[in-house]
Amino acid sequence: MLVAALTSLGKTVTLIVAITFIGWAIVTAIFVPKRSPGFPRRLDAYIVVSAVLFLAQMTTVVWAAQTQEADEEHAAEVQPPGGGGGGGETTPTTPAEPSGDATAGKQVFESQGCSGCHTFAAAGSTGAIGPDLDKALQGKDAEFVRESITDPNKDIAQGYQPNIMPATFKDSLTPKQIDDLVAFLTKPS
Repeated sequence: MLVAALTSLGKTVTLIVAITFIGWAIVTAIFVPKRSPGFPRRLDAYIVVSAVLFLAQMTTVVWAAQTQEADEEHAAEVQPPGGGGGGGETTPTTPAEPSGDATAGKQVFESQGCSGCHTFAAAGSTGAIGPDLDKALQGKDAEFVRESITDPNKDIAQGYQPNIMPATFKDSLTPKQIDDLVAFLTKPS
């Protein structure tokens, strides 16, 4: 739910603007016409105020969403090792080395049909449906490789379409098989 994901400031500002806009709409639609049958006397002013409140509401929603994204990115950048918020200075984290067994990962690569779609020298495969993993994974860390397996449509290699690689590996492979496959794919040649 979007509201649950917003920061406190985002929720507060969005709520204030929404209450103002809704209040304006209720008052001008129900109460004012009963007391003043000729309402609105100046239709142009009424339309301008309504449009300004509508734009304020939409701008607030966009601002709150962008603020939330920036806060999440900032939090990810400064998160200390171990995930704790112990205060003090934060230190950059280094990507964890894969904990799997590369030899077992080669077997997973072959048994899951990866070699039919990908070229990867360590496996002796020459598939051309998916990206050449010798090139696509060059310089990538274990976390990127893991995400590419478990959420293959999140970062699509240039020149390839989404939904070609099955998105079922996160459910069909055990965590150990995924660790092993990551270890195999990130093992220096």
